[in-house]
Amino acid sequence: MIQPPEILRVSKSRVSCDGSGDIPAALGHPRVFLEIDEHGYVDCGYCDRRFVLVGGIADTPEIAGLPDISSGASL
Repeated sequence: MIQPPEILRVSKSRVSCDGSGDIPAALGHPRVFLEIDEHGYVDCGYCDRRFVLVGGIADTPEIAGLPDISSGASL
């Protein structure tokens, strides 16, 4: 069975991800900046974390079942 993505609720539409959390940043992945678009969430292409805009259209209990959206990634 595939595990659902780790979901982080955020208050801004532009977020960064380096794969750290409970681990040191040096053990994560390169920092990427992601932009949450009209879908209300975006996924990190490296670690599959899902960033959900608080109060946005995707801020629902069903968020884990929605398809991946990583096109918001930018350099």
